Amino acid sequence: MKSALDFVNSLSLAKQFFLAGGIVTAIATIIIGLHVTEQIAQTVTRNAAATTALYVDSIIAPVLPDLTRETKLDESIERTLDETLGQGALGKRLVSFRLWRKDGLILYSNNKKLMGRVVPPGENRKRAFNGELVAKFDEVDDPESDAERAVGEPLLEIYNPILQPWSGQVVAVTEFYERAGELERSLTRARFRSWVVTITVTAGFFLILSAIVLRGSRTIERQLHENLDLTLRVKKGSQRAVALNEKFLRRVGADLHDGPAQLMAYAALRMDSEQILSDDSNRATREEEVATIKASLDEAIRDIRVICRGLILPHIETLSVSEAARRAVEHYQSRTGASVDTAIEPLNEEIPAAVKICVYRFIQEGLNNGWRHAEGKGQRVELRLPGDEITVVVQDAGQGFKAENASFLGLGLSGLRERVESLGGKFEINSSFAGTTLTMFLNIQDPMVS
Repeated sequence: MKSALDFVNSLSLAKQFFLAGGIVTAIATIIIGLHVTEQIAQTVTRNAAATTALYVDSIIAPVLPDLTRETKLDESIERTLDETLGQGALGKRLVSFRLWRKDGLILYSNNKKLMGRVVPPGENRKRAFNGELVAKFDEVDDPESDAERAVGEPLLEIYNPILQPWSGQVVAVTEFYERAGELERSLTRARFRSWVVTITVTAGFFLILSAIVLRGSRTIERQLHENLDLTLRVKKGSQRAVALNEKFLRRVGADLHDGPAQLMAYAALRMDSEQILSDDSNRATREEEVATIKASLDEAIRDIRVICRGLILPHIETLSVSEAARRAVEHYQSRTGASVDTAIEPLNEEIPAAVKICVYRFIQEGLNNGWRHAEGKGQRVELRLPGDEITVVVQDAGQGFKAENASFLGLGLSGLRERVESLGGKFEINSSFAGTTLTMFLNIQDPMVS
């Protein structure tokens, strides 16, 4: 039992529905089919019996005497019944006929051996004497019906109450057996059609529900895979972010150590020089030494400002993404004096701040890489929004490099890739002897963005 449950639980939601729903649908189809065919059989049988009983009653009733007083039929009436039931349409349709009195006496039968016999009433005769028309198809089970069973074809057994015209009292019951070959064929066709309709309708409902469940199951599975992929990406991104932050701190430390720290150390050493401390130094020599120290300190301050400018993000939350892109270009140009060609579309859509920051850093780092590795030649920045996807392109006309060796560019491009992919975007590098192109694609409707 446990292994069966484990097997079912291991299936997808759609397969579990197909299995359970298929079993339930099959059981429901059988139950509904049996019920419907039984109701159809009863209705068809009763209608056929009612039609035959009305026809027989219309022919037999006029020749019958007052059965409340008669205990035996006259020979003339018997002869009339024999002729009526043995010839014409009734002769072809009826196999046997019996007229019962309430005490179980057979007043008339086309089988003369049964006339005058008293047979205790069965359930069907009791129902008929209570005023109910009783019909049974191909179920000849009365002990006095040996001749009918020997016919060898389906029969319709009918018990029809005979009513007294002026009182409506049941005074007798006619029992007759009609040949029912055509009725059997009609029932077979009705049963077949009812099964076809039942199976078609239930199968249609099951298929429609299955399609809905399958679509939902596929959506759930796709979302589970996406969530798993996203979880893995976040985990890897977190690990890489730790490593990149460490590299970034090392680079900032190296920039401070190799630049401002060296200049300030040089200035400190010059402060202890003989040109300043010696009493023999003249004013001109001291002023020259102080000017050298001041120049070294000024250069250290400039380097520190350049480093800080790259670390501090301007206030771009209130700017549009186009204005943030232009701000990144302007800062780069004011710092380096280089010329940058721009094709920035005026985008005023409401865009999350994370996208603006990513665009700003992408352009900033792309231009800085172009300055370091391509001396700022042929730099160009493009920003466009086709549909819901922002596309940012940063180009230069340097010597280029092989894309598979992009790792030698170090922290800059790696950080860009991590920043873009952390928002669900795509980062591409295309480089050749004609220059390098960095491209960023970012869907602003992606849940990771908001």
